[in-house]
Amino acid sequence: MKWSQIPLGIMQTNCYSIEKEDGSCLLFDPGSEGEKVIHWLEQKKLQPRAIVLTHAHFDHIGAVDEVRKYFTIPVYVHEKEKNWLSDPMLNGSNVFRLQKAITAMPADRFFTTEEAVKIEGFEFDLLETPGHSPGSVSCFFEKEGFVISGDALFKGSIGRTDLPEGNHSQLVTSIHNKLLTLPEETIVMPGHGPVTTIVDEMDSNPFLNGF
Repeated sequence: MKWSQIPLGIMQTNCYSIEKEDGSCLLFDPGSEGEKVIHWLEQKKLQPRAIVLTHAHFDHIGAVDEVRKYFTIPVYVHEKEKNWLSDPMLNGSNVFRLQKAITAMPADRFFTTEEAVKIEGFEFDLLETPGHSPGSVSCFFEKEGFVISGDALFKGSIGRTDLPEGNHSQLVTSIHNKLLTLPEETIVMPGHGPVTTIVDEMDSNPFLNGF
């Protein structure tokens, strides 16, 4: 499998496509610009099988309904955030006082615990990495050597914790216990900004030093 990345919207949220040779793919965090996402997928001749959300903040869900309707595919999110898609206060769009509150229809399926997930022939390990939000998850593709970390871990930084139900100490613990324990060469694909590796963040991330 291979992966592609497209930054979306004013927050430049990274949407990822995890792709098989037959053109099927999993789509992670289509945060906005639904038309652009659809065009991107069609240009690459990809057929998404599902949308997976690392969490349900507004900048990760803005294109969910447009994309799911176009391709007729299910949406997955952690059960702790099952009400967030339809609640602008929980998903943060009201907190930022955007011109328009961002909502989406409820997800179709819910993650409930850490497990090996299988979706339409795609397999990954679901890691619960709360702190940025209570239902934040990271998705580890062991054979492929990468993890989609959402807004938990970034290159040289970590997720903010000043939004509803954020918890800084919980986030740092999640990163140390769930992400920094992955193989050092693992590529980290964050919700914003450039990709990095576990070893680079272990060595140089100022938010993790001295834990």
